[in-house]
Amino acid sequence: MSYLEVIKYLDSFVNYEKKPDELYIESLKLERVEGFLRVIGHPQQSFKSVHVAGTKGKGSVCAFTAYILREAGYKVGLFTSPHLTEVRERIRILRPQDPGSKPVAEDFEGMIPKKDLTDLVTRLKPRIDKYCEISQYGPLTFFEIYTILAFEYFKEQKVDFAVLETGMGGRLDATNVVKPIICALTSISYDHTNKLGNTLTEIATEKAGIIKGGALTVISAPQEEEASEVIRKKCEEAGAVLYEIGQDIKFELISSSLNHQEFNIRGGLGRFNNLKIKLLGAHQLLNATLAASLVAGIFMNSREHFKGGIFKKGLQNTCWPARFEIVSLDPLIILDGAHNVASARVLKETLKHNFPDKKVILVLGISRDKDVLGITRELFPLAQKLILTSADSPRAVRPADILSTGKEFLTGQNTEVTRTVLEALKIVRSTPSRDSLILVAGSLFVVGEARGIVKNLTAAG
Repeated sequence: MSYLEVIKYLDSFVNYEKKPDELYIESLKLERVEGFLRVIGHPQQSFKSVHVAGTKGKGSVCAFTAYILREAGYKVGLFTSPHLTEVRERIRILRPQDPGSKPVAEDFEGMIPKKDLTDLVTRLKPRIDKYCEISQYGPLTFFEIYTILAFEYFKEQKVDFAVLETGMGGRLDATNVVKPIICALTSISYDHTNKLGNTLTEIATEKAGIIKGGALTVISAPQEEEASEVIRKKCEEAGAVLYEIGQDIKFELISSSLNHQEFNIRGGLGRFNNLKIKLLGAHQLLNATLAASLVAGIFMNSREHFKGGIFKKGLQNTCWPARFEIVSLDPLIILDGAHNVASARVLKETLKHNFPDKKVILVLGISRDKDVLGITRELFPLAQKLILTSADSPRAVRPADILSTGKEFLTGQNTEVTRTVLEALKIVRSTPSRDSLILVAGSLFVVGEARGIVKNLTAAG
């Protein structure tokens, strides 16, 4: 198979990231994933797993964690979703660097090479096809297959740790076949309600499904009490030790600029001073604290010695695109994958903190399974000019429908509707002034398209 044939083959499977489906939960079967993993020899048992679930910040936490572990000298597999511009971003390997070497300046360092992905799929395709024909639980989905590919690749590459981000939920997520040595719950809020439930209790129950029996440590971000009760009860049932940020672990901001944030961490898993991250926003301090606590918990459980310097270097070297990412200075363009109400609120706060005097030109596109009303309530009032658009995805809300849904939050700003992200960027790039900035948000699909367009324009001069 060629690489293009491999991509076409993977795209032929049902993909719930692109296909809103009320029967999402009913469609998921862990037995289906476990059955195929048994066929290929349980590759997920060949490495130590760190498992992360939640609503906001999962990818950031996973990235921070992987970079710290790499700094400690380990080969680390990193599995995240969705991707921004290329599916290979989902499977990455961070290899230990030589002492004194400069950090690799790549957006998605270590992503699986095209040849490796092609060889992997070519080898497994006959087994996948046969299994999908005879499985009593139905054929594998796109996400399940990509999870399986990640496990097999991590096994072949002999990674020491795999840092795994759940997809939409947790309890029935394809990644939940692993037995993690430690896991984390990021902030839980309302998202994918048509698939995970309409209350925080229901959503938290799905997310907390990654907590299993055994001598497990769980790190949790601050939660609404409704979600905290679910997590505490689940930990008690599983015999897991729970550390809650804000209670058992605390962090404090020292300084911030457009280049970095500096902060301290203290609590039951150690004290770490003068840490720095390149990602902006108070929420990223929380995500970095969660990641540092995960790694400290790993070393505590394994009784391995660690040095504080690995946390400082690992966090400072972490690259995680499209999270309040400044991709252009002239004009000033910021990308942020805020795709639910809570994330939109955090984006609003981060923007006001870092650019209080800038006029905002907002390019906004939203997916159909999101709270369109809530997102427009948070973001519409920010904008002096509003460009509504949609990604090339069947999940995209029509721009006119976004406008109609959020019309009560308009404050007289100039508003336009476009068919594509490219069209939206052409409009805004021709209109900004020195006292304005362009913000692209609302959907990772929209942000991913915008990022590719801006990068290509920048490369072209």
